Amino acid sequence: MTRAGAAGDTNSLDTDVVAVGESMVTFLPSRPGRLADVPSFERGIGGAESNVACALAAAGHRTRWVSRVGADGFGDHLVETIGHYGVDTSAVGRDPHRPTGIYFRTADDRGTDAHEVVYYRAGSAASAMSPATMPYDALWSGRVLHLSGITAALSADCLALVRDLCDRKPGRRSLVSFDVNHRPGLWRDGDGADVLLDLARGADLVFVGEDEAAAAWDVTGGPAAVRAALPEPAVLVVKQGARGATVFAADHATGCDTTTFAPALSVDVVAPVGAGDAFAAGFLSATLRGLPAEHRLRHGHLMAAAALTVPGDLATPPSRAHADTLAALDPADWETLRLGPGWTAADPTRATAVADEEVRTS
Repeated sequence: MTRAGAAGDTNSLDTDVVAVGESMVTFLPSRPGRLADVPSFERGIGGAESNVACALAAAGHRTRWVSRVGADGFGDHLVETIGHYGVDTSAVGRDPHRPTGIYFRTADDRGTDAHEVVYYRAGSAASAMSPATMPYDALWSGRVLHLSGITAALSADCLALVRDLCDRKPGRRSLVSFDVNHRPGLWRDGDGADVLLDLARGADLVFVGEDEAAAAWDVTGGPAAVRAALPEPAVLVVKQGARGATVFAADHATGCDTTTFAPALSVDVVAPVGAGDAFAAGFLSATLRGLPAEHRLRHGHLMAAAALTVPGDLATPPSRAHADTLAALDPADWETLRLGPGWTAADPTRATAVADEEVRTS
């Protein structure tokens, strides 16, 4: 098993994005109410990193999801469903001793006290991901390696894996993308804030919410303050909720950052889930295509708008031509654009649709 790949031209790699992390089977209630009162559930799947891989595959990129699942029917369902989106799942390991993680949630809005989520992921197959159990050939086979802070929180072995992948080793040929995804409830010791900051410092491209930075690191004062706290990544994307997002990109010629802001879109929200993963997918898609910074942010907003206007996490993305047209709008037209349910299906350049099944994992 090879560990880190040798230095070389990333364009020669056989995959655009490799996403690493746990996906779980989720049980969605047949009607609103307490979990104790819901009589039946429908099965779906959820996982932050696999969401990114699926969205990118639906947008025409070559993606691979690397993880571990149990040697059980739920593991079969995860691999088959994620593969349905066009994601390469050949490097997913099957663990005969540990189960696939599952969780149940209520139909109530996540912002209310009535919302319940119950996880059965302790001791899952994915929690045994480690430098010793993962196929490094596959991990380093993409132009981009995408990780999140959720994986680091699952176990000591998972943290060791993410630390190893975020280590700035000589010859690292994949661009390492890291979504902070601060989930205090997943960490057994503390809230993981210091660990996440350390991991982010080793990545090349980091996604973090302005609210996350305030909650985790007590960093306030806007995107510039977040950049001051996290100067190491070549690219830092600070998500600012309904206001928009700012990207800082290191300019090696001047030794300074170029800073770009793109306002968010007006969206008729159907379900406020999945937008963060979708934004990362849109930004990564535009990055892989070499688009300018403003268009990278706008593609992130467009992919997030697709997710926000459907009930689940994953939506049919706009066609590349449609997204490029919208991303090229002048500022006045962009700021007055409003998107609602079905906006991607209304794209005349799109001939097929991808089923929506994913739901957020935490």
